[in-house]
Amino acid sequence: MSSAAGTELDTATPSLRPVRLPRRWLFGGLAVLLAAVLLGLTVGPAGLPLRGVVTEIVNLLPGVDLAGGLDDREAAVLWQLRAPRVVLGLMVGAMLALAGAGYQGVFRNPLADPYLLGVAAGAGLGATFAIVSGGNRLLVPLAAFTGGLAGVAATYALGRSVGGRSTTSLILAGVAVAAFLTSVQTYVSQRNSETLREVYGWILGRLLTAGWDEVLAVLPYIAVSAVVLLAHRRLLDVLSVGPDEAGTLGVPAGRVRLVVVLAATLGTAAAVSVSGLIGFVGIVVPHIVRMLAGSSYRVVLPLAAALGATFLVVADLVARTVVSPGELPVGVVTAFVGAPFFTLVLRSSRRSW
Repeated sequence: MSSAAGTELDTATPSLRPVRLPRRWLFGGLAVLLAAVLLGLTVGPAGLPLRGVVTEIVNLLPGVDLAGGLDDREAAVLWQLRAPRVVLGLMVGAMLALAGAGYQGVFRNPLADPYLLGVAAGAGLGATFAIVSGGNRLLVPLAAFTGGLAGVAATYALGRSVGGRSTTSLILAGVAVAAFLTSVQTYVSQRNSETLREVYGWILGRLLTAGWDEVLAVLPYIAVSAVVLLAHRRLLDVLSVGPDEAGTLGVPAGRVRLVVVLAATLGTAAAVSVSGLIGFVGIVVPHIVRMLAGSSYRVVLPLAAALGATFLVVADLVARTVVSPGELPVGVVTAFVGAPFFTLVLRSSRRSW
């Protein structure tokens, strides 16, 4: 896109403020994220000393070897159990928040979230098939990932067959596909009652890891999706004025919408394949960012990633401590916060969007 066009785009959306990420929000978001990470690493059934954890992290730097770290047992808890879980929470939370903001941008709908196009229902059905067939721990995420992509493909095929490129048609198709896939999943679960507990445990969402395998398995997909979404944040600002107006400014609205939806779906499918169905992150976090820092996607997307990561790490911390030594599904915690917030958004969306 030419520089002249770029200047025209900047002046075409004067109501979108701020257009750059203010330093106070950048440093504030990073500080909150760092605090959440340290809490996630130190708090739990096996409490770890904050100083020892910080020392262990600093000692990862080349040429640094500080004394006063953790003993062997504590180091094993940190690096083999606690750290993979926190890192997975950071990745999943950031991805779900980014995807939610991206969906809301391309559909211009404040109620859009990562499960809008059938990705959650498809992932749930895929995981259910893997669980009832006795699949191992590696098969379940792969089946969920495949099911999520298949759900979105079905939504697109149905939506385009009845309404072309209409946003409303895609949303209604997503509702229909999700309802059908959920009914199939329920039928399969009921027919295999011996696996019912495991299936519903996955549906409620969890961040259980057995090391770094889950993190490494989804890292490439989430990284690519996040980069694509962040690279389109300026174009999402242009789309906010409407697809016709964006077209007159030289922005291919249909292509931008397709790329953003595909990237958000790929990242969401990867995230839920290892975490289960964790809801409301994609609705709650982008709206909080808009209320605090403005509506420009050049601000919303990076801050949503940071706040989404923070939110899920804190939610997971609550899930594994509030009923200790037991543990709640993290999806229960996010729903407890997200459901009332969703109600507020639903009531105010007609006035504020």
